[in-house]
Amino acid sequence: MMKAAEIAAAVQRRERSAAEFVRASLDAADRLNPTLHAFLELFHEQARQQAAEVDRRIAAGERLPLAGVPLAVKDNICLGPTPYGGRTTCASRFLEHYRSPFTATAAQRAINAGAVIIGKTNLDEFAMGSSTEHSAFGPTRNPHDPERVPGGSSGGSAAAVAAGITPLALGSDTGGSIRQPAAHCGIVGVKPTYGRVSRYGLVAFASSLDQIGPMASDVRDAALLLETLCGVDPLDATTSRVPPPSLLPTLDEPLPQLVIGVPKQARSRGNHPAVDDAMDRTIAALAGMGAEIVEVDLPLLEASIAAYYIVAPAEASSNLARFDGVRFGRRAELRDGEGLYELYCRSRAEGFGPEVKRRIMLGTHVLSSGYYDAYYTTALKVRRRILNDFNAAFTGGHGRPPCHALLMPTTPGPAFRIGEKTQDPLALYLEDIYTVSVNLAGLPAMSIPRGFADIDGKRLPVGVQIIAPPFEESTMLRVARLLEAR
Repeated sequence: MMKAAEIAAAVQRRERSAAEFVRASLDAADRLNPTLHAFLELFHEQARQQAAEVDRRIAAGERLPLAGVPLAVKDNICLGPTPYGGRTTCASRFLEHYRSPFTATAAQRAINAGAVIIGKTNLDEFAMGSSTEHSAFGPTRNPHDPERVPGGSSGGSAAAVAAGITPLALGSDTGGSIRQPAAHCGIVGVKPTYGRVSRYGLVAFASSLDQIGPMASDVRDAALLLETLCGVDPLDATTSRVPPPSLLPTLDEPLPQLVIGVPKQARSRGNHPAVDDAMDRTIAALAGMGAEIVEVDLPLLEASIAAYYIVAPAEASSNLARFDGVRFGRRAELRDGEGLYELYCRSRAEGFGPEVKRRIMLGTHVLSSGYYDAYYTTALKVRRRILNDFNAAFTGGHGRPPCHALLMPTTPGPAFRIGEKTQDPLALYLEDIYTVSVNLAGLPAMSIPRGFADIDGKRLPVGVQIIAPPFEESTMLRVARLLEAR
């Protein structure tokens, strides 16, 4: 599959048709999905109709930045009855047959720009997981080694791009769910600043943390999709009024006097040697391009996992209260003499998987009387201090210059085997040690591939993470573009 920018240019110039690219993408999905299980649903007929509509719009003289580009969409992002229809399941039995009456703003903006959605991708149920093993419909497999996870929760989207089925995908990132699978699958994944991209139509996990973002095979394609997604949305009061960035025109501009901060906490005994090697090579590449490398301190980085697993489950327990078997979704069959209480209990017991239940119970506990101040309030204080630590790293002082961006690993190691960590939730949660702090602070961050680990005869991708100050996606992408060329 060609790059998204190349596809859009060829379709715009009418050298090739959108229908041709969409047909090739669907053929690849039909061939590869039985092994990878990246997609929960494919839109064969609808995608062909939309491709024909894109070709008609181009013939009429419209300019479409994503003209004819096949796009995969994570199945917690709603698609309405037209033009695609289909289900929005969140990979849960609770929503197995749910059809949304509206389309998410991010998906609609991509459609308006000429992208053609070929299907909905697999994920950890309600986006709660780091491996895409917690899907009610079975795990997704890593294209680099089908015995290993693709990461999560946007594992289906990452696998679709890494396998060359689509050049672009939409994912969502609550604690690393775009960046972590991007690292495990060897692609680019961007988590924008909180408020950059509308959350309208994204099924909520933790509303103060969730963000939709692009997944792509290279930095330019990620910038192309992100530029389309950004902007104020009257349907989402949390979208920022900071003007949308102009990313593509500045992408290849140099960054004079570039300063990159490397947190001392980025070095850990828990890191795989290939991760430390990727960091060393990236630091050397940046220094070789004239960047100044400085050490910074994020003292609460390790505490971010504890804070996240209080804040996120607390918000999840509130958000998932709406799934009660009454208004929509799964509804249990009542026995004689049973009432509303039994309907609630059995609908939720039957509909939710073990990981979702675990997080709902944890969140309900930390919000309960007698524990709220001890856990939830304390976690919010830690969250504020984490943001303060990032701000101090970016602004400099005490003889250290301000940093344009920070560099950290994305994950402690490469993709692990399917089933390796499902019996140890803490080990799985620690996969996000380098990503959750960014969500707590609301910052933009992205993962880019920076090498491989050779394990059991397989070359498994390793990624590094670039973190920028709020609304500095342009700088972040320019640093990533510099590294992509080295």
